[in-house]
Amino acid sequence: MRLFGVLVITFSLALLSGQTVSLYLRDGSELIVSDYKVLVDRVQYYSIHRSSWEEIPLQYVDLHRTQQENREKQAAKDARALEDRIERVGRQKIQTELHRVPVEDGVYHLQQEDVVLVAQTDVIMVANKLSKLLQATVPIFLDKSTLEIHHAESLLRTRDTRPMFYVRLQKIQRLMIVRLTQKNAKKYIVQQVVQAPADTAIVEKQTEVEIFRQQLAPTVYKIWPVEPLAPGRYAVIEFSRGKSNTRVWGFTIKLSSDRSQ
Repeated sequence: MRLFGVLVITFSLALLSGQTVSLYLRDGSELIVSDYKVLVDRVQYYSIHRSSWEEIPLQYVDLHRTQQENREKQAAKDARALEDRIERVGRQKIQTELHRVPVEDGVYHLQQEDVVLVAQTDVIMVANKLSKLLQATVPIFLDKSTLEIHHAESLLRTRDTRPMFYVRLQKIQRLMIVRLTQKNAKKYIVQQVVQAPADTAIVEKQTEVEIFRQQLAPTVYKIWPVEPLAPGRYAVIEFSRGKSNTRVWGFTIKLSSDRSQ
C-alpha cells in the first residue's frame, strides 16, 4: 500500500504551538507525543520519552477521539490566550488613563482629550419647618431635611449627554451620579435626609442615575451614565451612608440647541 504514495494528514508542532499532543488508543490508553502523522495504514508519532519517531498500526489508534480532544484543547488554549491579550490591553489602557488624571484629589470631567477639574459645589442643609413643627407636637413624625444647591447657574455646563468623570479621592464610600430636583428658579435638591424620632440613624434619599463604574486604582474611579441623560441639573456625589457628609460636584446637561457657555 505504500506504493500509492504518502497522502498524509499532519498535526504538527506548529499547529499546537509547541505543546504536547495526546494520541489515544482504542484500548483506552494514551500516548503523550509532540507530533504525529496519519499515514495510509499507520500512525507515525514522535515519542517524547524516547526522542525518536515511532509507528503504530492505524487500527490501534482512536483517531476520532484524538483529533476531537486535541482540537478542543487547542480551542481552550486559544481562548485563554485571547483572554490574556484582552487583559493585557485592559491593563495598558488603565495605565494610560491613570496618567491623564491629575494627582490632586478631585472630580475631573473628560472633555474630548482634556481632563478638566470640576469645582466642588457648595451645599446647604435646609430643615423642613413643617416636619420640625409636627415633630415638636407629635414626636412620632420623622425629622426631614433637604441638602440643596442655591446657585445652580454656576454649575459645569456640557452638551455631552453621557459625560465621563474621573474621581480621585482618598476616601470613597458611596459614589454616584444623581439628578437634582428643582425647588424653585435657583434652588435644587440633591438629597432628602430623614431621621426617625429618638433615633440617631439617618437615611439619605436621592434620584440615582444608573452608571458604569470602573476602578482604575485604589483611590481612582471612572464613572459615566449607562443611558444618555436628559437636559437638566445633575451632580456627582460621594458620601457615607447615615453620616450626613455628602460631597457634591454639580453639572448641567444643556440642550444641543443651547449655544450659551
